[in-house]
Amino acid sequence: MCNEPSNELPPTSLIICSRNRPKLLVEAVASILQGEQVPTELLVIDQSDAPHATLCTMTRVRTCTVRYVWTQSVGLSRANNLGIALAQYEILVFTHDDILIAPNWFGALVRALVQAGVRSVVTGQVRPTAGQQAGDFQLAIKVDPKPAQYAGRIWEDVIYPLNLALYRSALTEVGGFDERIGPGTPFPGAEDNDIGFRLLEAGYEILYVPEAVLYHCAWRPARDYVPLHWSYGRGQGAYYAKHLSLRDRYMLRRLVNSMKKHAALSLGKIWSDRREGYGEAAYALGMLSGALQWTINYGRYVEQR
Repeated sequence: MCNEPSNELPPTSLIICSRNRPKLLVEAVASILQGEQVPTELLVIDQSDAPHATLCTMTRVRTCTVRYVWTQSVGLSRANNLGIALAQYEILVFTHDDILIAPNWFGALVRALVQAGVRSVVTGQVRPTAGQQAGDFQLAIKVDPKPAQYAGRIWEDVIYPLNLALYRSALTEVGGFDERIGPGTPFPGAEDNDIGFRLLEAGYEILYVPEAVLYHCAWRPARDYVPLHWSYGRGQGAYYAKHLSLRDRYMLRRLVNSMKKHAALSLGKIWSDRREGYGEAAYALGMLSGALQWTINYGRYVEQR
């Protein structure tokens, strides 16, 4: 039996968004509620076609209030923003519906944020699981035992939104998630990279805390590998294009470098691992497609929202 959560953690809202993954969602919620420490409230924003039969009746488990919200809106960024608006507490933790946690995950993540302070953002380790079928996969993985700190202009995207904690004030300052980017939009990815960039530009520090471990389930079938790379590439290209400016070439250089990197990886992998090679090619082409469509839709540079 798990120990009851201690009083050392401040009140915290954990936001988990989902769409049409009822089995994964209920397993993720169960894993969170079985941890050594639990949030003060667990806010489930469900954009599924129908309400979840189990979660819609859940109200309280241990010391955690469970708030289930079924909405017919679409889009992960929109769901995240709804969760932020409904959350009762100032410390916000985000995760996804296809995870399982290590028992000490929640406490490790929140303690690191409290110690770092309100001008910090904390993300943690995301380990893979084995799939049930041959070829099952997941893409968002971060396995590194060394802690890291990031500030200012960096050349990579370092936030993992399925393992993320920050203060509400940080999201208020940068305007929340951009609802034009992310799953459920024409640019189905990079909403995490966009919010991370805006936080860094606003002077926040991002901390990677390897002891805050959760597991990203490999449930996606092999047939989705290349299409998902295309989709994520489109989101990444839109994110780059959103922040392109002729007066500031930083994001243009990042776009060019990323295109070169994925094109080179495609050529390098195509003979040794055809699936990975095609995936990298799809990602590079998706970036180009997303950047062009964003520019057509919104112009070269617009204020984020």
